[in-house]
Amino acid sequence: MRTLKFLLQKEFKQIFRNKALLPLIFIAPVVQLLILPLASDYEIKNINISIVDHDHSVYSQQLVSKITASGYFQLADYSPSFQEAFNQIEKDKSDLILEIPQGFERNLVRENEEKLFVAMNAINGVKASLGGAYLTQIISTHNNDIRMKWSQQSKFKPSPKIEVTTSNWFNPLLNYQFFMVPGILVVLVTMIGAYMCALNIVKEKEVGTIEQINVTPIKKYQFVLGKLLPFWVIGLFIFSFGLFVVAHLVYGIVPVGNLFLLYGYLAIYLVAILGLGLLISTFSDTQQQAMSITFFFIMIFILMSGLFTSIDSMPEWAYIIAKCSPVTYFIEVVRMVILKGSGFADIKNHFLIMMGFATLLNGLAILNYRKTS
Repeated sequence: MRTLKFLLQKEFKQIFRNKALLPLIFIAPVVQLLILPLASDYEIKNINISIVDHDHSVYSQQLVSKITASGYFQLADYSPSFQEAFNQIEKDKSDLILEIPQGFERNLVRENEEKLFVAMNAINGVKASLGGAYLTQIISTHNNDIRMKWSQQSKFKPSPKIEVTTSNWFNPLLNYQFFMVPGILVVLVTMIGAYMCALNIVKEKEVGTIEQINVTPIKKYQFVLGKLLPFWVIGLFIFSFGLFVVAHLVYGIVPVGNLFLLYGYLAIYLVAILGLGLLISTFSDTQQQAMSITFFFIMIFILMSGLFTSIDSMPEWAYIIAKCSPVTYFIEVVRMVILKGSGFADIKNHFLIMMGFATLLNGLAILNYRKTS
């Protein structure tokens, strides 16, 4: 314990002496947590639409007014022909085209039906699909309003009908920030822990102090613990500051689950992710190598962790890779505990899996570190 105490003192002094490192550890995560949730919005608004109205009737004008008043669309062009509207798409000034045929109102009144033509710029598939869905829903609502005006009150007892009432659990207002902030906080803690830990041993190699440590009677597990514990404490601090200060004061997120359960899982997760950083540093000879390897893993963790898209919708091979990432499990746990209030029975398998990650990665780091010149 005395040896470990001196190693920890040395590590903390090195961390706080590095004036360039401190802003990256303490300031950058806070700034990112303030900015990233504002950009990670699942809703797509301000979709530019070109409208070609050949009818110029009351019903067509009402439909155009509903589209522009929905908040999802911006009227980019009111063209007299489809070709002119299509030119707006080619110039990337419009995303959708709605063409209202001539006789739109007349056919609705006489034949009780009419067709509309919608063209979408599908270069951005997500924007096209969501924009088309928004537009279809608005048209459907407009259609129902017209039917209600035409329908006559029945003289007899009205026929039974089914009414559907929705209830949103855990996030009643459907605030996407409640869903994204916990996941982004996990990614930030992962990046800080993995990057800083990966660069730690490599920096000792480049400076030459690793040779002085190798000739001492320090054991391998003591050396690894001395490198791991400081960043474990820093990871706990960053997570706590992000959860109780930024997430609570800025976004209004209040954890509904057991905080002791959450921090128990966080403690094991940090051991696992710091073990990954230490393992990378034992294979790297320069800081550039360590950063490149860590960047490779971090990108996979971010894109395949379920942060932005559900892993259940991934192909089978991608789903297997996602399940091999510790970040995937921690994002699930954070969202379950903070938003749903899940208990230990709900995440006990996640605990066992994360303990396996921590044991495997740190065990490999200890075995791979050799006290050789």
